[in-house]
Amino acid sequence: MLNNQAALDPILHAIADPTRRGMVEQLAKGPASVSALAGRLPMSLQAAMQHLAVLEAAEVVRSEKVGRVRTVSLNPAALHQVERWVAEQKTAWERRLDRLGDYLGESPGNERNDHG
Repeated sequence: MLNNQAALDPILHAIADPTRRGMVEQLAKGPASVSALAGRLPMSLQAAMQHLAVLEAAEVVRSEKVGRVRTVSLNPAALHQVERWVAEQKTAWERRLDRLGDYLGESPGNERNDHG
């Protein structure tokens, strides 16, 4: 579990920033050039490239240069890791809440009063 969490750290850091999440949302629609992604943002091309570098270092996106155009695409495997982690956490909490519900249902102080 610890190794999985260590692998998640850079991904969660990368998508924690609203600008980078916006880039991920845009790339979910399909690959885009760096200039097309940057053109949608209220920042310089250099600043957008720094955000993309964080996403690429976390393997959330991949880029490929063909000629003079660098195209960026989403790496779904990284987001699947986050999805699995969230699902594991949800399952664990549901089990805990079920046990709590069972415990509270069995408590002597929680007997029903059927006298209306």
